[in-house]
Amino acid sequence: MNQKHQNVPIWEKANLTLEEAAAFTNIGINKLRQLTDEDGCEYVLWIGSKRLIKRKKLEEFLEHAESL
Repeated sequence: MNQKHQNVPIWEKANLTLEEAAAFTNIGINKLRQLTDEDGCEYVLWIGSKRLIKRKKLEEFLEHAESL
């Protein structure tokens, strides 16, 4: 079966790469890396050494954040 690679819009993805999250939030990759390195970060998903950011949880965090 031949499957075509489908591009899913960022706002419909459940999990984002650092690059996608940076484009989505307008927050730099280094700052996102720093935030997701913190213990107890609820919006990071680790798959081995790969870091994905849970989009909805990140949106909730940013809604309540006063500064980063």
